[in-house]
Amino acid sequence: MSNLNKLDFTTLEVSGRNYLKWVQDVELHFTAKNLRPAIKEETDNPVGKAKKATSMIFIRRHIHDALQTEYLVKEDPRALWVALVDRFDHQNDIFLPEARHNWKHLRFQDLKSVNEYNSEVCRIRSLLKFCNETLTEEDLLEKTYSTFFTSSIVM
Repeated sequence: MSNLNKLDFTTLEVSGRNYLKWVQDVELHFTAKNLRPAIKEETDNPVGKAKKATSMIFIRRHIHDALQTEYLVKEDPRALWVALVDRFDHQNDIFLPEARHNWKHLRFQDLKSVNEYNSEVCRIRSLLKFCNETLTEEDLLEKTYSTFFTSSIVM
């Protein structure tokens, strides 16, 4: 009985905090199960009722209960997918200001080790890259050098 409730991956949260990962997981799963046409733009090959039902069940199982209730009237997986995209697909708008702020206020001495600093730089760089902003090697070096205490810099 416990296997019935076992999910393939985490559910989509009401806040949409895990939306990007959730979308990737669903699309990969649908591609593997040959269900992707059920959620994509209309194609020349219509999707059968069985595939639509399977897709709908899968999506509903992997969204939060509150979202299930809210989108209960959606009976087509494509319509549900579009509704979820409209609601949550604004992550760039949310992450870009935060990533810029984190980059601007990142200082080497605020972290305990070089590894922590490198990890934070990589995280911020990835977030900026996701938002279509790139950091060059010059930017990375300038940030590192400019955040040292002047007494710590050896010429």
